[in-house]
Amino acid sequence: MARTKIAKRAVRTPSLADAIIPLATLAVLVASCLVLFGLDALDGPIQVALVLCAMVAALIALKNGHGWHDVQRAGQGALASVTSAMFILLAVGALIGVWNLSGTIPTLVYYGIQLLAPSWYYAATALICGVIALSIGSSWTTAGTIGVGLVGIAAMLGVSPAITAGAVISGAYLGDKLSPLSETSILSAQMVKVDIYQHIKRQAWTSVPAFGIAFIVFLIIGLVGAPNVHPPISEAVELRGLNGIFTITPLNLLPLVLLIILSVRKVPASLALAFSTIFAGILGAFLQPAVMKAFVGGTDFNVVIGSIKGIWAAMANGFHSDTGIGEIDRLVSRGGMDSMLITLWLIFGAVTFGALLEEFGLIARLVNPMISAAKTRGRLYLTVFACAFGLNIVAGDQYIALVLPARIFRLEFAKRGLAPTNLSRLASDSGTVTSALVPWNSCGAFMGAVLGVPTLMYLPYAIFNYVSPALSVLYGITGFKIEKVAVDSAANSAADTTEEIT
Repeated sequence: MARTKIAKRAVRTPSLADAIIPLATLAVLVASCLVLFGLDALDGPIQVALVLCAMVAALIALKNGHGWHDVQRAGQGALASVTSAMFILLAVGALIGVWNLSGTIPTLVYYGIQLLAPSWYYAATALICGVIALSIGSSWTTAGTIGVGLVGIAAMLGVSPAITAGAVISGAYLGDKLSPLSETSILSAQMVKVDIYQHIKRQAWTSVPAFGIAFIVFLIIGLVGAPNVHPPISEAVELRGLNGIFTITPLNLLPLVLLIILSVRKVPASLALAFSTIFAGILGAFLQPAVMKAFVGGTDFNVVIGSIKGIWAAMANGFHSDTGIGEIDRLVSRGGMDSMLITLWLIFGAVTFGALLEEFGLIARLVNPMISAAKTRGRLYLTVFACAFGLNIVAGDQYIALVLPARIFRLEFAKRGLAPTNLSRLASDSGTVTSALVPWNSCGAFMGAVLGVPTLMYLPYAIFNYVSPALSVLYGITGFKIEKVAVDSAANSAADTTEEIT
């Protein structure tokens, strides 16, 4: 009986041109989007560009002998990697809508207007977000809750929402990097096999000075800009407006307290956000009956059925207010899971493109020559930074930008007698922190969506997010706070870790 032999196509190693073509395509398409659509590019055009770039990467993989099933598998893995982020994003959208309906965000704004002065508003914003993020270990949760309120207060005080968003992000990422509850800090330590508290201790040498610089800059901006601040409407009108629409009471802040407690107890972020959302909705049914009735509409309002409908609608489509006071209406008319769908589209396109570049060796083809050319410690540090920041741009996900450099450079650091804590700090500074600076990265897209400020507008003011990696690279060049270990033992340890992860 004759046997039919199916010939397998030989898989070829990607050429340098193969690696460059998708990145060149990305650069051309993104630049075209920005020229043609401006800040509206994130409303769909850049998403289309990322999908087209993923198709280009897939064609190169097919050209090199990979099958279409390999491309599908890589794409499926990419989408699976952002499942957690997807649920967090939807949960934050629901939370913003219900927190507005229940009076939580209006109450934060009401008290904030009375307590925070324009002259030190930006610095106070960064400090508040830093403390909250340090407590709960999440930059996303911090920005999506207290950050939303602080940006809302900025608009009503007449200070810049863009600068405020930069201060929110600066503080949020400080806490994220220094909290033992942060999943990115835990991952950074795990990737190079160091104790989490040892990692945080070394991380503080760049994070604390970077935040100090950011804090001083925000303080100067506030003091210099304070005399020229003219709120669009008087604070008295704003306060009366908020107090006239919502029942302002400290009880409205209980959902925030619950969220902090759940986060400290290490409840998964999406579940903690969901519990806080539902609790806020139930609380709002008792504390804000007039708001609930006006939101649901209709003359025949049943308290139980109407409240359920209102909470459900706010979770799905956000809260909407029509009081006639423009600043208040713009503040509270936000949220809903549907407001996050365009951001999810952006994230899906970005991580799929990045996964294809990684899976089919296109990233490695670019990085390996860079490692060979990095003869000095300073050049090695610059290479790690370039790799991590570049991955945030082309892969669109902070986890890829954090994990891959840690894996790729672990053995090289060991060969040069550099302690693994040096790499964990550098990878975190370069990968985690810069992710919020890229509009189509999952973090940049998230921050822009929840804060209501486009990434390109807050980017110049996210001071911590570029001072921190700059200090980390500077330490590598100068040798300041660089720990050394024995070359042989470090190399053996790194090789063992690489085998375990592989």
